[in-house]
Amino acid sequence: MIGDILLAALGVFLGLFGIIGSIVPVLPGPPISWLGMLVMYLHFDGEISPKKLLIWLGITIVVTVIDYVVPPRITKYVGGSKAAVWGSTIGMILGIFLTPVGMILGGLMGAFIAEYAWGSKDGINSTTAALGTFVGFLLGTGLKLFTAVWMMTIIIGAI
Repeated sequence: MIGDILLAALGVFLGLFGIIGSIVPVLPGPPISWLGMLVMYLHFDGEISPKKLLIWLGITIVVTVIDYVVPPRITKYVGGSKAAVWGSTIGMILGIFLTPVGMILGGLMGAFIAEYAWGSKDGINSTTAALGTFVGFLLGTGLKLFTAVWMMTIIIGAI
């Protein structure tokens, strides 16, 4: 009885932590949410099928790969360099300590500053690279968040 409650709480905790990790740049959100599904699968018989677990593992892998591929591709497409991608990531991490708005502004400012200092050294190109990097971040984060929330509904449904 107490073991059931603790394992259900662990599954829900992992699901919630996965949602948070979908927004915070340094945490792997969907893989953490998938671990929550795995906990529910291993303990609560029949609520999550092996087929569903494997399908979600595949989705988790694809979403994670896309999140690492899309932002740099979009940045490169709009003429930005790797410096913009790194600047955006560092700016978002530093911005987390302020607010969600700080994270967004930190990402934009970090991409702009890095591109201006080490990339194109042109204000217009640096602005374009910063916006491209930001769009890539939003696409990757949105996809991760959607996936993690969907997995959370599966976790809750298994209780």
